[in-house]
Amino acid sequence: MKINDDHMYHGAALTQIAEHPTFKAVNAFWLNGKKSHAAFRINDTTGIYLKYAALPHGFAKEYTFTFTRAHLSELDVLREHCTRVFVVLVCIKTKEICVISYGQLTQMIGLRKKVRGEDEEQYQVLVTAPANKQFRVYVNRPGRKGILMGQQLVRRNAFPEMLFIEDLIAGAA
Repeated sequence: MKINDDHMYHGAALTQIAEHPTFKAVNAFWLNGKKSHAAFRINDTTGIYLKYAALPHGFAKEYTFTFTRAHLSELDVLREHCTRVFVVLVCIKTKEICVISYGQLTQMIGLRKKVRGEDEEQYQVLVTAPANKQFRVYVNRPGRKGILMGQQLVRRNAFPEMLFIEDLIAGAA
């Protein structure tokens, strides 16, 4: 069987998930009778949507993750089937994985929509990984490249732990 890039880069994230002590199962997510190439269910109730970017670009060394309307629709359906949904952003050059919640993603996109005044065909979520600091995740202001909006700070060690927080709390009860 041929190995695609998404197999390798998604595999890096899925391996870390599988190594977590409360991990039980991973299943591909099915949408309209087809297996998703990016969405998975972890321990049945947690959804993840995987994206990867090879190299950071520009002066700010930003990893760019593009979300088309189709990606966002798939995320919406995943949210309907899972208690919690996360977006897993694999930053290949730095060999690190950033994770944000579905809510954080929709908040950033919603902010951009509000400022622009309309929907866009696609949205770019940008991630920087400054040395010895948290990830910075944000969108650019419409029409103003380099002016960021909705910045989220994400701990470098949040992945994969964030996916299992409820499992850990339930196990302690």
